[in-house]
Amino acid sequence: MSKSNGRWSSGRSWKRGSGTVTVIEARVHRTSERNAKLAFFLTTFVVGLLSATVAASYIHPILALFVGMALGLVCGAIVWALVRIWPVIRLLWWWTPETLLGLAVVYGFTALAHHTTLAVRIAVVALIVGVPAAVPYTRRRIVALAWCFIVRHRIRTCFAQFIIANQSGTLPLILWAKPTPVGERVWVWLRTGLSLADLNARLDKIAVACWASTVTVERASDGNAAYVRLDIKRRDALTATVGSPLVGLVDPDTPAAEPTTVEVPTALDLPDMPAEPATVRIRPMPTPRTAPASKPAAAPAVAGARGEDLSDWID
Repeated sequence: MSKSNGRWSSGRSWKRGSGTVTVIEARVHRTSERNAKLAFFLTTFVVGLLSATVAASYIHPILALFVGMALGLVCGAIVWALVRIWPVIRLLWWWTPETLLGLAVVYGFTALAHHTTLAVRIAVVALIVGVPAAVPYTRRRIVALAWCFIVRHRIRTCFAQFIIANQSGTLPLILWAKPTPVGERVWVWLRTGLSLADLNARLDKIAVACWASTVTVERASDGNAAYVRLDIKRRDALTATVGSPLVGLVDPDTPAAEPTTVEVPTALDLPDMPAEPATVRIRPMPTPRTAPASKPAAAPAVAGARGEDLSDWID
């Protein structure tokens, strides 16, 4: 029988026997290594040059050159370390809630065991675990928060499996999640190579990966297209029974009213109308009256008719 030994391979994956569990993808590892080297040389050159220039105003130029080189190497080493461990920082960010919860449980129980007896420990554990499990409201809230943690990892799996972001394999940054009446809401910061249209084309696959009924995505910021919001829906809130406070206002001694049947007419029923068509009488239009004949206008008086002399006017 072959003996399997667990060991780390190249600092990226854990090998045990024939199986391999990848912690950081090889492509991401190579990209971070290349970026770390570029950041180191660029930071060392820029910081060293600026530091030597400033130090030359106070000390000898040769000493200023050595001071600038030392400061540049220190700053370059810091930048190299930050860029190099960035994939590990992202991995820790994904597991931060679970890590903090695990540390709180372990150290809390250890402190409780060192300062209390067995009976007190059992009572405290039963109180912390039993009360939230017995109260329906608290139990639902805990389950909703647990689904938020699960959904963050499921969405990260979607981006790693079938949503290719870029050639370097950099995954989007999954920020946080909160429960909603129908499921969960997750905020995501997209990286270069992804857009809202790419996510809309894969919503059915994301819903399958998140064990949900439907998934919708929209922009979370009007000024930044990289900041999006995913709504994971597991239930339909419109079909749930909603309690109304009006029921408590009804007097219990009030007799129940009998239901009344309302007949809905399906056809016209006009018994008062005659079967024969009604005759419509048309009244003739009245003849318009003519206006009385007006009297002829009197002829204008002629000056000559009164015997006046018109010779002066004729000339």
